[in-house]
Amino acid sequence: MEVKMVIGDKAYSEQKNIEEAQEGGYELISRLNGIITQGNRTKEDEFEFNKDAGMYQCKAGHLAVHKYLDRRKKEKKNKNPRMIYFFDIEKCKCCPYRDGCYKEGAKKKTYSETLKSDAHSKQAEFQETEHFKEKMKERYKIEAKNSELKNRHGYDTATSSGLINMEMQGAMTIFAVNLKRIIKLISEK
Repeated sequence: MEVKMVIGDKAYSEQKNIEEAQEGGYELISRLNGIITQGNRTKEDEFEFNKDAGMYQCKAGHLAVHKYLDRRKKEKKNKNPRMIYFFDIEKCKCCPYRDGCYKEGAKKKTYSETLKSDAHSKQAEFQETEHFKEKMKERYKIEAKNSELKNRHGYDTATSSGLINMEMQGAMTIFAVNLKRIIKLISEK
């Protein structure tokens, strides 16, 4: 069987699935999680990005002195890269906002921002296309059918144990739902 398209909810848009879809040559119609598209910055009120300098600055107005791209390959290869901004510790020591920001005796002050991976960037672009939006509109039909299977026909709980019995329950439940649909369509004519 050749798969051309997979339609799923946000749970299916993890990096591993996106990469497998690209390698497998099929489309993954799944919205990215909001944390990936909008970002998940901590202490947004304390740090602001200065576009002219290309660095973050603290609420006292001190710019980061340098930045470093941490690709995080050693510890976790599936983690997104992050940009780490380093601040001048001497300025932090005498800053009026140091309470809650600077820890006494610290050797460095950093602020990090997680960046989108290439796979996430491509998926973000893809989810803005008309094709994606059109296919995503069909998602509610799938959810409605899943809900009917689970809530009206008992597919949410296995009635017996064992893989073969569960497969049989699934086949019988889907057959019954399809039969109901066929009878309804015939009676409407």
